[in-house]
Amino acid sequence: MSSTSRTFMAASVAALAAFALAPGWLAAQETKPALDHEDTYRWNSIGGRTISADGAWLAYVLQPWDGDPTLVIARTDGSAERRFRGRSPAFTRDSRHLAFRVTPVQAVVDSLRLEGEQGDDIPGDSLAVVTLAEAFGAEDDDAGVTRAGPIESFRVPEDGGAFVAYLLSENPEEEDEEEEDAEPEAEEGEEEEERSAEYEKRHEKDDGTPLVLLNPDSGSEHSFADVVTYEVADSGTGVAYVTSTEDEGGDGVHLVDPASGESMEILSGEGHYAQLAFDESGERFAFLSNRDEWEMDQPSFALYRYAEGSLERLADHETSGVPDGWWVSENGDVSISEDGERVFFGTAPRPEPEPDEEILDDDRVNLDIWNWRDDYLQPMQLVQANRERDRSYLAVVHEGRDGLVQLGTSSVPEVERTETGAGDYVLATTDMPHRQEISWDGRYEDAYAVDVATGERRMVVGRVRGFGGASLSPAGTYAYWWDEADRDWKAARMEGEEPARSLTGHLPVAFFNELDDHPQGPPPYGAPVWIEDDGALLVYDRNDVWRLDPSGERAAVRLTDGRGADLRYRVQRVGEGGGGNFFGFGGGGEGIEEGEVLFSVFDLGTKSAGYVRGRTDETGRLEELLMGDARYGSPAKAEDADRYVWTRQTFVEFPDVWVGDSDFGNPRKLSDANPQQAEYRWGDAELMTWMSSDRTPLDGILIKPDGFDPSQQYPLMVYFYERMSDGLHAYQPPVPNRASVRFSFYASRGYVVFVPDIPYEIGYPGESALDAVVPGVLSLIEQGFIDPDRVGVQGHSWGGYQIAYMITKTNIFAAAEAGAPVSNMTSAYGGIRWQTGMSRMFQYERTQSRIGGTLWDERDRYVHNSPLFFADKIRTPLLMLHNDEDGAVPWYQGIEMFVAMRRLALPVFMLNYNGEGHGLGRQPNQEDWAIRMQQFFDHYLVDAPAPRWMAEGVPAVVKGRDLGLELIGKPVSEQGGVSGERGGSSG
Repeated sequence: MSSTSRTFMAASVAALAAFALAPGWLAAQETKPALDHEDTYRWNSIGGRTISADGAWLAYVLQPWDGDPTLVIARTDGSAERRFRGRSPAFTRDSRHLAFRVTPVQAVVDSLRLEGEQGDDIPGDSLAVVTLAEAFGAEDDDAGVTRAGPIESFRVPEDGGAFVAYLLSENPEEEDEEEEDAEPEAEEGEEEEERSAEYEKRHEKDDGTPLVLLNPDSGSEHSFADVVTYEVADSGTGVAYVTSTEDEGGDGVHLVDPASGESMEILSGEGHYAQLAFDESGERFAFLSNRDEWEMDQPSFALYRYAEGSLERLADHETSGVPDGWWVSENGDVSISEDGERVFFGTAPRPEPEPDEEILDDDRVNLDIWNWRDDYLQPMQLVQANRERDRSYLAVVHEGRDGLVQLGTSSVPEVERTETGAGDYVLATTDMPHRQEISWDGRYEDAYAVDVATGERRMVVGRVRGFGGASLSPAGTYAYWWDEADRDWKAARMEGEEPARSLTGHLPVAFFNELDDHPQGPPPYGAPVWIEDDGALLVYDRNDVWRLDPSGERAAVRLTDGRGADLRYRVQRVGEGGGGNFFGFGGGGEGIEEGEVLFSVFDLGTKSAGYVRGRTDETGRLEELLMGDARYGSPAKAEDADRYVWTRQTFVEFPDVWVGDSDFGNPRKLSDANPQQAEYRWGDAELMTWMSSDRTPLDGILIKPDGFDPSQQYPLMVYFYERMSDGLHAYQPPVPNRASVRFSFYASRGYVVFVPDIPYEIGYPGESALDAVVPGVLSLIEQGFIDPDRVGVQGHSWGGYQIAYMITKTNIFAAAEAGAPVSNMTSAYGGIRWQTGMSRMFQYERTQSRIGGTLWDERDRYVHNSPLFFADKIRTPLLMLHNDEDGAVPWYQGIEMFVAMRRLALPVFMLNYNGEGHGLGRQPNQEDWAIRMQQFFDHYLVDAPAPRWMAEGVPAVVKGRDLGLELIGKPVSEQGGVSGERGGSSG
């Protein structure tokens, strides 16, 4: 239990007492208790989901809000399961074993930290390897379990081999030896000592620890000392590792045959070895080393490849093709093409040597020079400085050819190649000619086809903006992009024989998001999915999936029939082994096979969802597999069996893990992560419709508490962002989070929760929110089950801004919480998003804030949409969460609102969790915030006493010692003042 939670217990009792005195809406609830904050800490999440290749085993991790993770291994037929403390599970390819990290007991770690221990004195993770048949066939908890550690990491080959490689995090303890007196070395001059220290700093090395290869079938182990890094071939046929010692002669790169455990030295000598990479077959591997120049002040790296028993030095700074003044970069990833014919790596300009002259810190000048000619603003340059210092540029060495080919350059730095490394061209992109525009108009880029054989480049398209820019098709035949101006998908052959081709401009439906309401060109309905070998690509309109021929030889084909029934179909990729996120647009990655395909389907009217089977080469052949009033998580498939694993969720149903066959038949729920939910009151979600002020029909989510009685009047909590009604069937755990109310928590405590959709008019975002939300609230009040004097509203970031605006225009809310709100668009316009270093101008001119012009062109709009200028109209008590390290909305925006309302003697509170960003990241802070937000709303909406932090405040002199959570203030009904002047209507 956290200290915040312990402090809250007394306040919690008083709060529940206030509930007991509340009107009939609470008495009408079921006899189960409402959730309190302590109850929410019992909730688990599920992660690390993976299924064995044979489909017989499933592993997943139950992660509690506070405590130790539980690794669950289950038979997919539901007959048995085993539980361990652990995380990060990985099955061996033969499905006989499971390896995972064993975490230290959290209570022990906490105890040691309380005693002042830190660093190496805190226990780390260890390794467990479970032999599944043995572990499930014995009663002994340790049967079939091999343990080792502590470990730095472990790896299991993906495609073959049945071994586990793990790197210990420390060397085995050695017997203490008495130090013998030794003759002191001859003293050297101070100048020599300084030279030696500088040399050591440049040539710093890590100490290695043992690498172990474990064969879980035989129990045999092979150990290799002084290892700092290693790589396991996906094929399971090889392991490469790097050794490092303080002694001369201990550095090198080695190759191990996992079957025999025999290790072979590939290259040795004092120096650094880095970027180990195998090819797909495991027969070749490449790496970098600066061994040959180790004694120099600036040792440069060389690229090596080992294949067929011989080592070859492929490239260094003197190799033909390396630009003048450049060298091989240790920061560039090394990779080998699937056919083994190409080795890709990074080059970079050779940095200037460190100056010999030492400067005292007191004499050093530190300043940032802002220049109007800079491409990026100075804060953005500073955020990206380390990345730019370490930037490398892609180059390639071809089999049987001298020299290298430079593919990326300092003027066109970003390079995309095919997944396999094959293809005659790569796609190189740059935003450099357009970088200043990113401050106000978004990111533009130019795209080039680069010949892999010669490095020659040719522009494919210029000034592409939005939706990821130009991309390369999986086989490298085409460049493709969304043309924002023409609202059209386009493609061009990389070989450049013909101009770019419009793919969708001639079709009779829109492929852009018709509901998009930002002041810039609309985005498409998700990313295309390519058919293997670039034979076709699949794109989306609002409802359907279309097959397009990028060569233009065949007509477009609509593969689904969603438009008439208002269904939305999307290609659903199926992962192998691991889990996935909730289904959405699909797209990206390798091409999919021609023929049978899985589509997700979503009913845009009812919000039901499921999966159908269709084909990529025929239209209308759809077979429903799964459909229901639920939300389904992306399925994963066992690699060697027709066994699927997925999740299912509703507002009431946690997304537990399900398994079934390839038709989603014979479904079986394998997990039960939160059985304790049945002990508490909850609620249910339904779809709600109403008309906005301009008579636009809108959707929203309405959540009613258990035991809802329409003859009673309930308090209402309103939450919104933009459009959220598609999430009708999303489960929301009641645990604290980064910023927002948890719908299930408030429903359990007797609140009705309303989540309205908002469409926007360019130039009037605040008024758009007002015109959508207030009519929705009034329509609920008219139905009789909402108490018009007990309506609250909460939102964060963009939602927080809209709330701050609305309370200057309406008195319908009895209490409001606005998290990280922009209160003054005129000052925010010229501000900086400190997390990225970007100017905030683009947000107002082109994106979410939707003003649609500059401060000078649309001055009246900036003022009209700024709550600060109308703060004197506010009659709603306001709570704000705005932290001093907010990297998205500068926290002075919250300060401007706070000091204005304070000057006007209006009830306002602002919480600043020191060091936190745009939302809360630290768990104790999340817990504390959830408590304070509930206390605030309960005080104003259900007549609970005020906590001391609201009634009296907490002086800075007791900061950190006194949280002020206990309830001492009068209920709001016994107070006079501004809150009593509220009206129950807008205006």
